[in-house]
Amino acid sequence: MYPAKITATTFFTTDGAALPLRRWLPTRPPQAVMLALHGFNDYSLFFDTPAQFFSAAGIACYAFDQRGFGRAPQRGYWAGSDTYIDDVSMLLSLLKQQHPGLPIFLLGESMGGAIALNVATQTPQAELNGIILAAPAVWARSTMPWYQTSLLWTLAHTVPWMRLSGKGLGKLASDNIEMLRAMGRDPLIIKETRVEAIYGLADLMDQAYSNAQSVESNTLLLYGEKDEILPKEPVYAFIEQLLATPTRERKTVNIYDNSYHILLRDLGAKSVWQDILSWMHKHTGSLSAVAQP
Repeated sequence: MYPAKITATTFFTTDGAALPLRRWLPTRPPQAVMLALHGFNDYSLFFDTPAQFFSAAGIACYAFDQRGFGRAPQRGYWAGSDTYIDDVSMLLSLLKQQHPGLPIFLLGESMGGAIALNVATQTPQAELNGIILAAPAVWARSTMPWYQTSLLWTLAHTVPWMRLSGKGLGKLASDNIEMLRAMGRDPLIIKETRVEAIYGLADLMDQAYSNAQSVESNTLLLYGEKDEILPKEPVYAFIEQLLATPTRERKTVNIYDNSYHILLRDLGAKSVWQDILSWMHKHTGSLSAVAQP
């Protein structure tokens, strides 16, 4: 075991993993902290533009390359749902120590949203001021057709090393074509995925979907009606469960008619960022003095 710690560029875990860390700090003393979790095959750079907006509002923003993604160790390999959850919980504790007394929010995009949701079910509400789920990956196996789950099981248990590509599926992840092209040129974005990683993601989504009614934290869920990556049926079924709890008053759901899956980086993303900032204002008095950028 090693002592967990963070530097300006690295998050060191207790098992010795060195995970690349990015931070965007406001020019004045921060009034809140946000940890952002990237999606499947993406990495910490995903939050660069949104983070500039939030840091200008006085929020210290952090994001890191999760295991198997970006420049993190074991690129392309799935580390396991529990490992991803433990890493985030560990980093949240370190950020709490680094920014004592400040409210902390956890934001997750797609896969990161599933991880954030699972972390929240294991974190006392007093330790986390809220979670923000941007198009969370909640496409559980129970909502998939049988032939899809059967094929995934067969491939994962026979050729787990096989790599699959999304080419030819005709799915549009965002209306920000320039951003999508930049992702296509970025060598740190994984273009071909090991079957075992897809199987692991399915495990994570199963866990997130089943935790819908277990989340007690203040929750903001964001989803675009034009999302072509996550089917509407499982997302809306998840939302229905999320709101069918005694803590319903702590849950907010925003549906955007013209947003896609990567709604934090769509052409109209700034309105989404502003909605997030406004929601954060409501859930901590510490942000009442933050000027709207």
